[in-house]
Amino acid sequence: MTLMLRIAVVGATGAVGTELLGLLAASSLPIECVVPVASPRSAGRLLPCSLVKDPVISLDALDFAGIDVAFLTAGAEVSRQVAEKAAHAGCLVIDNSSAFRVREDVPLSVPQVNPEVLRRRPQSGIVANPNCSTIQMVRALAPLHAAAGLRQVTVATYQAASGGGLRGLAELAGDSAAVLADQSAPLSPGRFGLPLGFDLVPQIGDLDSAGSSHEERKLRHETRRILSLPDLPVAATAVRVGVFHCHSEAVYARFAEPLDAGKAEDALAATPGLRLYRAAAEPSFPTPRGVGLSDAHRQDVHVGRVRVDADDSRAVWLWVVADNLWVGAALNARQILEIAVANGWWR
Repeated sequence: MTLMLRIAVVGATGAVGTELLGLLAASSLPIECVVPVASPRSAGRLLPCSLVKDPVISLDALDFAGIDVAFLTAGAEVSRQVAEKAAHAGCLVIDNSSAFRVREDVPLSVPQVNPEVLRRRPQSGIVANPNCSTIQMVRALAPLHAAAGLRQVTVATYQAASGGGLRGLAELAGDSAAVLADQSAPLSPGRFGLPLGFDLVPQIGDLDSAGSSHEERKLRHETRRILSLPDLPVAATAVRVGVFHCHSEAVYARFAEPLDAGKAEDALAATPGLRLYRAAAEPSFPTPRGVGLSDAHRQDVHVGRVRVDADDSRAVWLWVVADNLWVGAALNARQILEIAVANGWWR
């Protein structure tokens, strides 16, 4: 019997859900249909996706027993409410939130880095999609770790407004227009705390007792887990910036062995899904706007400014840019499902 999957996308009208619908429609996955699920205010909407046959329904109207795969893209609160219920109904849950990323019985997967965690369907019925900024960083670090043995990471992230969903994008657009019209215009706090238009906000999420933000804690814990380096020192500063799409990162990585810039560039260039910008090339580095201009660029992790630290031959600097809605969310989720299908989870 030919496998044909019935898929639900919870949060289908949001920033990640919308991208996921398009990526599923463009895939070669065996899909019978996609059920779009959103808040009651979106119920009844018709979405422009070839796999969607019926209007949007609310979460209360969804019967998980009739679904093979549920992508949860509506945030941690919704995921905590429905993920285990869906899994108990026999549905595979691929969760884009932070709700289950630290649970040992829930695989945390970046398919290009740790596909081995997806060899077998987890008993929990849930697979966690890592944080957007973590995904692009570990994909850039993995080939260098294989070449020289990763020992330390320090990273500063520059994260786009689309990480705050459609509301974040609307706020950046509105605030930017207001500042352009009048630089002294008062702006109201919103999705990012302080207004983001033409500014930087160096705190993403609540702070813990040590002063680390939620985003910074995710970068530390998830990087260690995905790379199977539980004691890896990871220091992060996460910054929200006035950019609409694509996250950027300045990454300092220290290794067990010396790694010259040429060897590092060669390792990155040989890695599928990484787009290397060599120092002698033009352009020699990626930018968020450049990465977001085409689908061909949006599907890759872009790495430039590769250089060895002048004072430490075991340390390398990288500039890493990726589309947070694709690489950092929807595309990674789709790739998790592709591996699950290839590994015969529905045989």
